[in-house]
Amino acid sequence: MQENIMKSMWDSSAFDGGNSAYLENLYEQYLNDPTQLAPQWRQYFDELAKANKGAKDASHAAIQAEFANLAKLIHKGSTQSVPLDHELKQIQVLRLINAYRLQGHLHAQIDPLGMREMLDENASELSLEEHGLGVNDMATEFNTETFVGPKHMQLGALYRALNDTYCGSIGTEYMHIPSREERAWIQQRVEGSRATPEFSPKIKEQILERLTAAEGLEKYIGVKYPGAKRFSLEGGEVLIPMLDHLIQRAGSQGMRECVIGMAHRGRLNVLINTLGKDPRELFDEFEGKHSAHLESGDVKYHQGFSSDVKTSGGLTHLALAFNPSHLEIVTPVVAGSVKARQIRAKDEDANKVLSVAIHGDAAFAGQGVVMETLNMSQTRGYGTGGTVHIVINNQVGFTTSNPHDARSTLYCTDVAKVVLAPIFHVNADDPEAVMLVTEWVLDYRMRFNKDVVIDLVCYRRHGHNEADDPFATQPMMYGKIKNHLTVRQLYAEQLTKEQVLTKQQADALVKQNREALDKGDCVANNISKEQRAHLVDWSQYESKDWREPVKTGISQDKINTLSHKLLKMPDGFSMHPRVAKIYEEREKMSHGQQLIDWGFAENMAYASLLDQGYAVRISGQDCGRGTFFHRHAVLHDQKTGKVYTPLKHIDPKQPHFTVIDSLLSEEAVLGFEYGYATTEPKSLVIWEAQFGDFANGAQVVIDQFISSGEQKWGRLCGLVMLLPHGYEGQGPEHSSARLERFLQLCAQHNIQVCVPSNASQVFHMLRRQMLRKIRKPLIVMSPKSLLRHKLASCELNNLIDGTFEVVIPETQPHDPQKVTKVVMCSGKVYYDLVTKRDELKKNHIAIIRIEQLYPFPEPELQAQLQRYPNVKDIVWCQEEPKNQGAWFPTQHHFRACMTPSQNLLFAGRDASASPAVGYTSEHNEQQEALIQDALK
Repeated sequence: MQENIMKSMWDSSAFDGGNSAYLENLYEQYLNDPTQLAPQWRQYFDELAKANKGAKDASHAAIQAEFANLAKLIHKGSTQSVPLDHELKQIQVLRLINAYRLQGHLHAQIDPLGMREMLDENASELSLEEHGLGVNDMATEFNTETFVGPKHMQLGALYRALNDTYCGSIGTEYMHIPSREERAWIQQRVEGSRATPEFSPKIKEQILERLTAAEGLEKYIGVKYPGAKRFSLEGGEVLIPMLDHLIQRAGSQGMRECVIGMAHRGRLNVLINTLGKDPRELFDEFEGKHSAHLESGDVKYHQGFSSDVKTSGGLTHLALAFNPSHLEIVTPVVAGSVKARQIRAKDEDANKVLSVAIHGDAAFAGQGVVMETLNMSQTRGYGTGGTVHIVINNQVGFTTSNPHDARSTLYCTDVAKVVLAPIFHVNADDPEAVMLVTEWVLDYRMRFNKDVVIDLVCYRRHGHNEADDPFATQPMMYGKIKNHLTVRQLYAEQLTKEQVLTKQQADALVKQNREALDKGDCVANNISKEQRAHLVDWSQYESKDWREPVKTGISQDKINTLSHKLLKMPDGFSMHPRVAKIYEEREKMSHGQQLIDWGFAENMAYASLLDQGYAVRISGQDCGRGTFFHRHAVLHDQKTGKVYTPLKHIDPKQPHFTVIDSLLSEEAVLGFEYGYATTEPKSLVIWEAQFGDFANGAQVVIDQFISSGEQKWGRLCGLVMLLPHGYEGQGPEHSSARLERFLQLCAQHNIQVCVPSNASQVFHMLRRQMLRKIRKPLIVMSPKSLLRHKLASCELNNLIDGTFEVVIPETQPHDPQKVTKVVMCSGKVYYDLVTKRDELKKNHIAIIRIEQLYPFPEPELQAQLQRYPNVKDIVWCQEEPKNQGAWFPTQHHFRACMTPSQNLLFAGRDASASPAVGYTSEHNEQQEALIQDALK
């Protein structure tokens, strides 16, 4: 009997794989009231209940399994179609609902210019006919429980509701999200509201006032400073009320800080109308006036700012990050700053500090750092609880408006699907729809702590800059824009028709804004004038001398205490044999029974800083154990796989210690760590490259932030970059950290470049970085083979009584009067030189190590050279080719320390286009030759 029933129903398409929700719903109805079902379904469920020994409430899983099994049986035999017309159409209705959820955004009216082109194959997927429905069915009532709203609706009403929800001013993409909970949450918000805003007259007036302020500033600057670059927001003015709405809603939900990153378009408007920068300061910048305290300064549309805004939940601190013209590079910087603020605020739920990233459409799709930053968003070391991404989609990147040239995807936001982020496309000429989407997005972020994207589809009223003529390359687009009313005009007309306010009242807002700008008054809303205590006092780190004396040694008792904590393992912890041997050796080192190696000295530096109240954060692709198997800050139990990090157990009240193996990214991760370091001066923040040349992938961060951020924006930063460097026959890509590039960036004491050559030096160098009241980036050419080199070890007393030596003099006993030649060098080559010199017994040669190449220690080097009155030849020896390394950027410092009668000579590899050779035999020949050349 049961099989016969199923055979008759199977041909109704009821058992299509996409209808499981419908089938479950039928079963729920059967459980509640069997009389409401069609006879065939009621009979089938009755038979199924008997098969389950009379248990009426069989599990849904059993129902679905039964359907599947019977379907297989039926397909093996012949069946006779018995039409169940209503049931079939019911299923088609459910398919229609699903089609709108999947494809509705393709038909949404999201382009203010009406120029959006749809592919032919997408033209009919939402039609009734496509789903076997028609006009005759419009009055028929169907079960619509899967659609938020009434449980039963006539098809006509449902069709209108679906179009209102998914094909209006908002296009929603969320069906790619695998989480059923997230999809259901979004459906509840989108379908529950029919994507139709309902705001009070007061809110509508506030929206219009903010639109008036946004448009008013652009027009004011355009008239007062015609032709000046401002990267106008015109066409996307709705961003200003949108940000206000976002900040107010976030503040009401307990958000206490908000860090915003954006490129240049619209930045001046955000500075004035959102953050409350004094308009007079902006006008002064247009007139060529500038702050005298910055070394170089920057153009006005790269500037940052901070302020405090009143919200119903209390004060919310806003910070707009400084940003160069490298568009998206600020995105990971903002994330790093947010992470530091969250840790400082003990924001474990990530709901007190918010990251907002504002993008351009072409940049969001085109810049690889966007994908890298998205990929970081849910990782342990870099997650910030989700970023709100706002794409100002003006549908043109510079002069490229054809999507087939701009990207390979339908939308500029498709890259965000890599992290399964929901995406809301919205028409920027519909301010209320924008506000509604803003609420959804903020609430989603707060609920699920994930990234979420608003695609704000607008246009660019002028060219790339205000002096550019866009008609030359986009005649059709700009023909439409020329005759298109502004969003403020459109919304003012709408509110006048709705009788929210009169035309005279709308015009009065324009006049009030103009008068405020004339006076130079603050035109942002809710800016607090209260004296708010700064979270961090950076003044104590300003204008400090790098030579500031500081005691970096620690006592024997402290070494004993810290090493005991570092070496103590949890009961039953099973260490890897090689790691266990390293820790046994460290035990001996702590008692002076064995020379201190690099790994012990480095870990002791971190432990002692933690003990003194400084947090430590280390990230990089292998930094937990160390690329070259030396650090072992993170230990892995060989039996259970559990990890133990001794540096997290120095003291119960110690600051944060974080060591995290990063994702395979340089640009985004280094940007993140820069943002973190510029926010938290009491943390030793370290980025370690797997090999030093990997920093090439993050060159934008180095050039635009690390080396120049203080000179451009006054941003202090104590970030440390550990870049493994040394010529050991590993080929062009694993030899050089490109020392020359960093030295070429050196000026005005902007960064520090060090090449420590022994364990004691790294210990004191890392401690000096935090203990001095100076916050400058530190670039370290760190070693590879020296990590375990016997000669690079040091005595225990060196950690107690020593200090970081910027110049290390000759270490062997000798008579200065007999020295006729001095060889200067940095790094690993020293050990090759001293070994060969001793082998050849060339006692007339002194070897001096320069451990800090910038700021260059001229007095210290000069004092060492003056010890040798009979020296005529001074040699600079380096492993790098002559056109690379320190030779060209630094030789003027060498000469400044010499007497006029002395000769400066070079010993090293010949100039080369490649950093190193790829053949070990050739490498060895070159290395031997340069050592011989230096000592001959």
